[in-house]
Amino acid sequence: MKRLLSVIAVVLYVSVSAYSQSLTQADRDRAMKYLESTKHGVLDATAGLSDAQWNFKPAPDRWSVAEVTEHIAAAEGYLRGMITEKVMTAPPRPEGEDVKAIDEMVLTAIPDRTQHRQAPEPLKPTNRFGSPQGSLKQFTESRAQTEDFLRTHDDLRAHAIDSPLGKKLDAYEWVLFIAAHSERHTKQILEVKADPNFPKN
Repeated sequence: MKRLLSVIAVVLYVSVSAYSQSLTQADRDRAMKYLESTKHGVLDATAGLSDAQWNFKPAPDRWSVAEVTEHIAAAEGYLRGMITEKVMTAPPRPEGEDVKAIDEMVLTAIPDRTQHRQAPEPLKPTNRFGSPQGSLKQFTESRAQTEDFLRTHDDLRAHAIDSPLGKKLDAYEWVLFIAAHSERHTKQILEVKADPNFPKN
């Protein structure tokens, strides 16, 4: 009898632990809304720009709006590929971590432009999409795939890998990271457009 009670207790504990780490509909809705709003942020910030505006650089070592947009588009697929190939095959995160607190850390830290970071070599601008319009097309198509990934996977809390934030992030948090990354660089686009030498037309 004692053995049976012990087994039941373990099963209940595992079930509660799994439930506490599972993706809720509220989580999914929040991420979808964030993906949509940050997509529109990129599109709104780049709407109606002339060639001169696309290619203006505030300084020789600063990126133009065209280069930032290319970086956003390239990073979307790069990060989603990392989620599908690495995160979704990784072990679970360490027990006892506060996933909600880590969610909030992603949403706060990644869009923060007070600390500047060097882009990894594969994500530096090379005009890989041929034009700013090509970058925007790539971005919107890739964002649709990210949203589809979020919509069709339920085990996004089940795996986690190391991140630049010093914490393991699960697949859901990496989806938030993708949206936050585009928000971060939309702010960069707005900084370029706010430069006093930015072309008027």
